[in-house]
Amino acid sequence: MNTHSSSTPVTITSARPAHSADIRRREIRYLLSMGIRTVCFVLAIVTSGPLRWVLVAGAVFLPYVAVVLANATDRRSYAGPPAFHNEDRPQLQGPPPVENTGDGTHPG
Repeated sequence: MNTHSSSTPVTITSARPAHSADIRRREIRYLLSMGIRTVCFVLAIVTSGPLRWVLVAGAVFLPYVAVVLANATDRRSYAGPPAFHNEDRPQLQGPPPVENTGDGTHPG
């Protein structure tokens, strides 16, 4: 009987996420940084004063930051799922110990 009602699958491995998922996450991060850079350029055109130079600096340095973030792979180690410990379950018992008669023979 399944008591897990969430739509999220249960993780049963300590493997890292798929390489394609890692690449997709890095692409999204890069595109977000480039979008912010574009906004900096547009706002630098329409603003004046010190804010303009802050926006220009952001537009100049964001590509470097975006590339570094996009090339950063996931280096975390995954411990895996927690172990299942259920002491309420009956345990299998081994055979009873064999008695030694002392003369090299076993009874039975």
